[in-house]
Amino acid sequence: MSKEAQRAALEAEKQRLIREGELYRIKVVHAKALVGNALQPDALVQGVVEHAVGLAQSRLGGLLQPGGLQGVDVKWLMPYAITVGSYLMRKRLFKPMLALVAAAGLGAAWLRRRRDSAGPEQE
Repeated sequence: MSKEAQRAALEAEKQRLIREGELYRIKVVHAKALVGNALQPDALVQGVVEHAVGLAQSRLGGLLQPGGLQGVDVKWLMPYAITVGSYLMRKRLFKPMLALVAAAGLGAAWLRRRRDSAGPEQE
């Protein structure tokens, strides 16, 4: 190899390294911008909401399937019931929650009686 060929090869390698460095710096700036955007309050809230919805769907998705509560095991349900009950007792919300459950039960009974009295014509 002549000196000119070596110099040309060296210059080509130098230019390639410079382009790689520029690309690396651009990627770093882009990553910093992405992190800055991801740390904005609205993006954080959106991530939390998406995570909560995914968790609820994975835990309670079986209730929405045909059959509803038929496949629910008491061992599976008790930790959630104890947690909710404990929270309600701590916040002294037992009586309002009891009234809400009673109202929901009465509403469900009224809807069921209304649907049963309407007959199969409305279905």
